[in-house]
Amino acid sequence: MTILLAALALALLGLILGGLIGFTAKKFAVETDPRIEEITNLLPGANCGGCGYAGCADYARAIVEDGVSPANCAAATEENFQKIMAAAGQEAAKRERKVAVVYCSGDNHHAVHVALYNGLNDCRAAAALSGGGKGCRFGCIGLGSCARNCPFGAIEIRDGLAIVHSELCKGCGKCTEVCPRKLIHLVPADSKVHVFCNSLDKGPEKRKICTAGCLACRKCVKAYPELFNAQGFLVRARDGANITAEQVAEVKCPTGALQTVESHANLGKGKEGAA
Repeated sequence: MTILLAALALALLGLILGGLIGFTAKKFAVETDPRIEEITNLLPGANCGGCGYAGCADYARAIVEDGVSPANCAAATEENFQKIMAAAGQEAAKRERKVAVVYCSGDNHHAVHVALYNGLNDCRAAAALSGGGKGCRFGCIGLGSCARNCPFGAIEIRDGLAIVHSELCKGCGKCTEVCPRKLIHLVPADSKVHVFCNSLDKGPEKRKICTAGCLACRKCVKAYPELFNAQGFLVRARDGANITAEQVAEVKCPTGALQTVESHANLGKGKEGAA
């Protein structure tokens, strides 16, 4: 009888507490806009932080409650982007897809090594210590901090150089944040030709430490002044310039710093581990 009474008392106590919890939950419940869950499901779920928020759920809430633009999410597909715009009640717009570009061609077969780096396998640590083993103080250190920080696996370290696979890149910008040399930039995806060099040294000095650096000889500028812009001892393609592979071949850059995205993506293939 004592056990039965104790069990009944516990059951009654459980019913009372359950009722109190249910009443409290209903009384103090915070209504959630159903659009937040809808938009969260449309976002890629990568939680890469490229939008500036901690994750996709936080970003969805900001879109609905604060009117933040869905265009900040570079990883969302175009179809889902349009659905998010509609769900948020924002006017339809078109995004410009961007991808990361590493402005360097100094792999282990082009860059001169002046020291043997034996520290942490991190570009930022190497930059803070001595700059790594390569002689160029502007080029890719090649220890893979950008590749490890890419949530989409779009960057490969090949022959001591960061290579971006543009078909995988979502343009989130995480690699640009972590590169200590600031040589990774987001550019329009339809820009297929670049001067893959970041060095501000004079041509003769570059030549001593890298055979693939831009010498600022201005051959490209003279051939196509409307497409290229000389910036001191470095040349850059002008914003919005539509440069073709045929024009690259015509210029005949003496070091190969001027090249297509496709040719840069093939750098180092078959050379890894070669003497």
